[in-house]
Amino acid sequence: MKVCAVIPVYNHGEAVGAVVHAVRGHGLPCVLVDDGSEPGCAQVLDTLAQEDRSGIQLVRLPQNEGKGGAMMAGLRAAHASGFSHALQIDADGQHDTGDIPRFVELASASPTTLICGTPVYDESVPKGRLYGRYATHIWVWINTLSLAIRDSMCGFRVYPLEPTLALINSVRIGKRMDFDVEVLVRLYWRGMRVHNQPTRVRYPTDGISHFDVLWDNVRISGMHAKLFFGMLARLPLLLWRKVAA
Repeated sequence: MKVCAVIPVYNHGEAVGAVVHAVRGHGLPCVLVDDGSEPGCAQVLDTLAQEDRSGIQLVRLPQNEGKGGAMMAGLRAAHASGFSHALQIDADGQHDTGDIPRFVELASASPTTLICGTPVYDESVPKGRLYGRYATHIWVWINTLSLAIRDSMCGFRVYPLEPTLALINSVRIGKRMDFDVEVLVRLYWRGMRVHNQPTRVRYPTDGISHFDVLWDNVRISGMHAKLFFGMLARLPLLLWRKVAA
């Protein structure tokens, strides 16, 4: 088992350095994906990569593709570099890097399982975002016919790369904020087990959020509808899995 961190970055120049140093402090190599950031942030990423050439790989996208597009580019780069697993973590500092050893330990104990963060929020979480997540939770439970996925929107998780790449190379998955939910539901459909690991989450240290309340919610709603019809097509298999379990 060979694990790296994949960090999608879009204009989080003020926060990403601390995240990278914390990740590297836990001994994980990093794949940084510059998702078309502005020049100041791009320079920060260049500096980080130059300072730690053996531990940081910088992937640069020519234009902004969205979080999902950046993650897919990073996962492909990690796999091409020989890693078996990738820990996804956000660049804005909202995830608790102190939990990285626990996530890696769980992945090591069950290498075919997706280790998925279940957020424990502090007072920094916007209440609208917090309450809005529950609509997605309900749709995910409907579309999987299961409560196995406690929170599909947390971008702190460990992917087994082989099955994950097999999925994203064969199915068109949303490239923006819909990615985290869709890839998790589709991996579950393919039989991947999910371990829900509680982890503290705070809202971002640099005050920047790239969640577009209108258009990202439109995309997520469209994704739920698409997944619902996909669930109907898989209904016999999903029901059989519940009976067999």
